Amino acid sequence: MGHHATLPPAEELQLPADHPWRKVPTVGIVLGVVCFVIAWFAGGEHGQFLHSYLAAFLFTLGLALGSLFFTLFQHAASAGWSVVVRRTAENLMAPLPVFILLFIPIFLGRHELYHHWMGEHALHDKIVQGKSAFLNEGFWMVRAAGYLTIWTLLSWWFRSNSVAQDTEGGEAITRRLQSTSYPGIMAFALTITFAGIDWAMSLDPHWYSTMWGVYYFANSIVSAFALLGLTLLLLRERGVLANVVTKEHYHDIGKFVFAFTVFWAYIGFSQYFLIWYANIPEETMFYSRRGGSWSVLGATLMIGHFAIPFLFLMGRSIKRYGRTLKTACIWVIAFCFLDIYYVVMPMLHGEGITVTAPDVFCLVGMLSIYAAVVTRFIASAALIPVKDPRLQESLAFTNF
Repeated sequence: MGHHATLPPAEELQLPADHPWRKVPTVGIVLGVVCFVIAWFAGGEHGQFLHSYLAAFLFTLGLALGSLFFTLFQHAASAGWSVVVRRTAENLMAPLPVFILLFIPIFLGRHELYHHWMGEHALHDKIVQGKSAFLNEGFWMVRAAGYLTIWTLLSWWFRSNSVAQDTEGGEAITRRLQSTSYPGIMAFALTITFAGIDWAMSLDPHWYSTMWGVYYFANSIVSAFALLGLTLLLLRERGVLANVVTKEHYHDIGKFVFAFTVFWAYIGFSQYFLIWYANIPEETMFYSRRGGSWSVLGATLMIGHFAIPFLFLMGRSIKRYGRTLKTACIWVIAFCFLDIYYVVMPMLHGEGITVTAPDVFCLVGMLSIYAAVVTRFIASAALIPVKDPRLQESLAFTNF
């Protein structure tokens, strides 16, 4: 059972006209472009810029894809508790079409990023030739176009219908979105799996892992849940949705961050354990490449990406108190990026960790553009689905 809750006036469910976030779209785009230009000229060789850009791209893309997954499974489960936080997730996934443009540097630099199998010397590599039916440039480009198109259509379909319901009301849109969420989840699962293989695992075409797709999925999901909680908490600090999204909702978001932190650790350990146990050179090369200071980062990930958030988020009160949940969300997001960095950068700096200016500027630039587009969508519609038939259930939601 839950308590009765009253919906605030419509004007309180919009981003205020004087809210500082309304300036973010302009500032974010300009800052993003400037950071990319600086990263390009500061990188020296193009390889440095491209690897830094790829790491930032995969991390930020994961934030949007994880938010898409949250939206899909909330519709599939016909969830009532999440209605008041779902619009924020929809706004966080809305920039997915922009990643078509952000993918252009990766497309143009593909021969340098993936030279191990796109370069001419791949013709003399028997292992690469054995994988050529999948790892060939033409098919790679077709798949990339397919992933980006599917993600764009899914994000557009679910957010546009959700916003349309704010005007039309009724249950027809709710049923429509629920019925399309099932094929949407299947399309999402396939595309995120193969995108992780194409854009990250194929950096080293001799290595392979049948768990890689779900590993990238796990990192994307936990980072997106943490970003969802952080975004809502930042809005609350400015008095937005303060009486709509309650500690009951934050508690559930915290539980998702906790659960998928464990899921990430389970997938990461399972991948490592199977590779260690089999001791096959084609598999162990992933870890042998990451010796020296990279092994220190690997151990840091085990502690910072799992042990600390696991213990910190285990308590009930931590997830219900804004300041502690905010700290946990920021911590988790930071380590999700370090995880992607650990995946991508050893292919460029195999001798050890070398943090460069392009690493920083590419990340800041990517996040700036992402934040600019997200805040543009936040400002363009109501902050919650005001005519969703399950809204009252969400307003009255109580944890037990």
